[in-house]
Amino acid sequence: MSDMPERARVLAEFKPTKEFFVGIDSDGCAMDAMDIKHQECFTPSYIKYWNLQAASTLVRETALFVNLHSTTRGQNRWVALNRLFDLLRQRPEVLERGVNIPAGKELKKFLDSGYPRSDSGIAAFAKENPSEEIEQCIEWGNGVNELIAWMVHGCAPFPGVREAFEALEPHADCMTVSATPIEALEREWNEHDLAKYMKVIAGQEMGSKAEHVRYAAKGKYDDDHIMLIGDAPGDRDSAFSEGVLYYPINPGQEAESWKRFREEALPKFLEGTYRGEYMDSLVAEFEALLPEQPTWRTI
Repeated sequence: MSDMPERARVLAEFKPTKEFFVGIDSDGCAMDAMDIKHQECFTPSYIKYWNLQAASTLVRETALFVNLHSTTRGQNRWVALNRLFDLLRQRPEVLERGVNIPAGKELKKFLDSGYPRSDSGIAAFAKENPSEEIEQCIEWGNGVNELIAWMVHGCAPFPGVREAFEALEPHADCMTVSATPIEALEREWNEHDLAKYMKVIAGQEMGSKAEHVRYAAKGKYDDDHIMLIGDAPGDRDSAFSEGVLYYPINPGQEAESWKRFREEALPKFLEGTYRGEYMDSLVAEFEALLPEQPTWRTI
């Protein structure tokens, strides 16, 4: 396996046209598509494909905590699946139902294997490491994709997103930076005429979000001229791991966050005063919204 996914070469070959670079996450950040995907697509698929019907209410609560309401919000689907299994095994009321929670051993092997954490990555891993559990993981992942294609249409950008993109356009090269498959991203961003603001739409097939930033922007712009906008702790970590700026879109406060970006944060970014006390205060406010540990009892 080469270090760089073949489809990421478009990022490596990208040449700046502006002084600034902004990477923008999609689901739950620019597009109001995250809640519907997790509530109507991912969560029912957990229950269906892993035979968790007998504890469906508890599975739903746990899944939404993992994917929307905690520090693991927005994580890669395979990482989140592993976290879900771990949390379900720790819930006494789940175990009392006699539900068989998958061991997740083969899934953990995949996560530790170095293969890309994508649909194609797990398929390649399965060829070399066939198992019933991995086949079930793939079946679940395909089921999620089918449900998303069937269910998720017309999900609008959050209020203020288009205006923010228009304000950015004269100053920054913008890219979609997401863990969503590219096909879904292109469909959703073109559906709302937002793709025209982006130089590239980068999805899971082009690597992680940190890799997107590294390939497309690092060394091509000053670090303080590179910003990642996101709604999840993983977005923050991706930005900070590359030494660049992070602007949080607060879950449940998306419209207000985009308004603040346009009116307050963008001017500071362009004048070079964003890093430091101002960014730190925004990140602290964001982190306070997403707990690490659930409130329910565990064993």
